[in-house]
Amino acid sequence: MFFPVIKAEGYTLAHAAGLMARFSAVAREAVHINPTAEFMKKLPDSLRTFDEVVAYPPNQVYIGEMNPEQLRRLGTPWYDHPLSGSDRYGAFGEIMPQEEFIGLVKTADVFDLIRLEKSFTSMLKKQLSKHPLFNEARIARLKEGEELESLRYLIEEQQATPLELEGKIVGCVKRGHEFDPNLSPLVIMENLATKASAVLTCLNLLDRNGIDPLDIDYVIECSENAAGDMTQRGGGNFAKAIAEAIGAGNATGSDTRAFCAAPAHAIVEAAALVQSKIYKNVLVTAGGTLAKLGMNAREHMAKDVPVLEDMVAGFAVLISENDGINPIIRTDLIGRHTVSTGSSPQAVITSLVTMPLDKAGYKIRDIDRYSVEMQNPDITRPAGAGDVPEANYKMIAALGVKREEIEQREVATFGEQHGFPGWAPTQGHIPSGIPYIGHARQAFLNNELHRAMIVGKGSLFLARLTNQFDGISFILEKNPGEVQQENGKMISEDEVKMMIASLMRDFASKLLDDQES
Repeated sequence: MFFPVIKAEGYTLAHAAGLMARFSAVAREAVHINPTAEFMKKLPDSLRTFDEVVAYPPNQVYIGEMNPEQLRRLGTPWYDHPLSGSDRYGAFGEIMPQEEFIGLVKTADVFDLIRLEKSFTSMLKKQLSKHPLFNEARIARLKEGEELESLRYLIEEQQATPLELEGKIVGCVKRGHEFDPNLSPLVIMENLATKASAVLTCLNLLDRNGIDPLDIDYVIECSENAAGDMTQRGGGNFAKAIAEAIGAGNATGSDTRAFCAAPAHAIVEAAALVQSKIYKNVLVTAGGTLAKLGMNAREHMAKDVPVLEDMVAGFAVLISENDGINPIIRTDLIGRHTVSTGSSPQAVITSLVTMPLDKAGYKIRDIDRYSVEMQNPDITRPAGAGDVPEANYKMIAALGVKREEIEQREVATFGEQHGFPGWAPTQGHIPSGIPYIGHARQAFLNNELHRAMIVGKGSLFLARLTNQFDGISFILEKNPGEVQQENGKMISEDEVKMMIASLMRDFASKLLDDQES
């Protein structure tokens, strides 16, 4: 069977600690419940610097500069073991400082709702001119900036929300409509931050993998935000806005929403579109969400833990036709949590893990690596949620014991053999299986991996529409070295090389004949 491949990946982080006090869900809660909350006053003293977030080991894993397995060899908590000499740029993407991120958000704003202060804009232009992905046209979108008095007028008289860094106003966010709550400054900033972080990630994917944006046919955006107005609050379309911003002029696109499981759903959808030959290249991407910043800040600060939820994350994966090289997506082995599955741990793991394995005749051990909810335990343990990936691995192993595929004594170490410590930032949809795809693709290409399973889970009950849980999984396998011709015949990688060599010889022969004549 002809299977699509994972052709490229991108992963980025943007430091956004300064946006937490205005735009996060925890800040809004404090404003509504107790505007003078002590923890909000103490928040600035618990925030990390940009150098600290760059040196934080899980962040380096996220951008591809460390293998997730290396985290096991570091002492915990990881924030007490910074990496010396760490760089903001990695194999998969980058970590962007917050002033640049605010500039990036401005470049994503086509309705001029973000206004930046003049001197701040001047500084940004100089800083971003050194960035490899910011050309003159992109920098020009920053415009010239506003005088501080003008910004104060917009804030005090036009209900704009200030943008502040280190206690100074560097800009503001205007409302998109006079009374539409879905176009308020807070929502406008949330949506533009999601768009901008996805754009940054996609630009990294294109640049680092030599992909022409005009070759992209379709974009699927799968974050947790929903853009719209009061008549269609989730109407979208992030995907087409992102396609426009990255220069994918031949693409259209749409948004997929399913809480944390949305990225896994989106990749399965993309694979189906490619396998059916509707499109050749489908880009799946998701920006981050400001609402998730500092979600567990109270618990962290109460235990003298730095506020680690200070990053806006993005990911992008390019799904393409089989090239005989990159890892394939086994579209015939999709795990599904159906309406009738149930919500018990055993039912969930059975539907997402063992049912697709049984279809292929595989055992639990036949999957080299499982990528589950890769939540960072530095974040979840102080918040009382324990080690989420480890709990998932134990559930898989326990089911293996019940199926008589694994010994009881192996349950405790199953995660070490078939999984990883969690490294993903708490951004809802970002941790759910997806962070490993970049590392997996590199491992496949290096002949270090034969088979991996990506498991996405989601909490649909959060929307108050259903009590249903959600989940979907898919298996990646090493490419057998076959590509498909137009007539459907499969040819091997060696045959492709022979065909290319033959064409080169014919070309050289023709060139010599032309010269002689």
